[in-house]
Amino acid sequence: MAVAGCSGGSGDDGSAGDSKPGETASATAAQPGKYRTLREACGSVPRSTLGDLLPGAASLPEEQQEKTYQGTAAVTYDTDRRVGCSWKAASPAASHQLVIDFERVVSYDPSVSDDTRAQEVYAKKEAGANLAPSTPSSGTSGSSGSSASSGSSGTTPGAPGTSGSPGASGAPEAQTVTPSTSASGTPSGAPSASSSASASASASATGGLEPRVLDDLGDAAFLDDVLARSGAAAQHRTVSVVFRTSNVIVTVRYTEQPALAAGVPDSKELQDKARGLARKLVDQLNE
Repeated sequence: MAVAGCSGGSGDDGSAGDSKPGETASATAAQPGKYRTLREACGSVPRSTLGDLLPGAASLPEEQQEKTYQGTAAVTYDTDRRVGCSWKAASPAASHQLVIDFERVVSYDPSVSDDTRAQEVYAKKEAGANLAPSTPSSGTSGSSGSSASSGSSGTTPGAPGTSGSPGASGAPEAQTVTPSTSASGTPSGAPSASSSASASASASATGGLEPRVLDDLGDAAFLDDVLARSGAAAQHRTVSVVFRTSNVIVTVRYTEQPALAAGVPDSKELQDKARGLARKLVDQLNE
């Protein structure tokens, strides 16, 4: 009797007796995102691509040229959550700046997957951009149209206009400050939100180059194109491409400012180059 009683009380090592209603929910907890870490940002852009995006770098002395191609890493406090890098070079014709930002979104709600949280963060960025009306892309979160208006087109680790809103993913985000970027997350000399409307109108006037949703990058993507002037300086154009793949959101911001006040940066050229780089980054993430 004593032996039987002992074995009966410990047959399940106590596990059965400790189970509680609701514990089975852990078995259906949302899956984590595909990405657990992030790439090193400054090493993500091939030198040949940088040479094309920063034509002024080729004429620099070798030592300065090397420093330019190395880029300047964004200051971040958690490189598994946010990384970024910026490059800048000037030529007699124009100055160019490139800023990229990688944000890995993590959901701290066990019932919400990292991918779902990333969709929400991306949707806010898309809603904050001045995109032309279009039929929702199959890869775009359906909630983008009704999302909060915060999160302008691509905020970066405090850089490329990153929305990067800490807490947007349901938990404190890694704080990042990108070189040559204002506190609001907009690259130096980039147009303010107040100038976006006129910039979008200018872009749309070129036909097919207006800010829009893209259907050929990652799970969802959009492109913003802003032409603005800062005081008496020449007009500068900033093209931003923002895309999401699983739980990572990437922002590419490419700016050109002609040396002459009468100069106007070519929208198609900048868009083609920014989209080309974005496609390379998508391929790297899928490796």
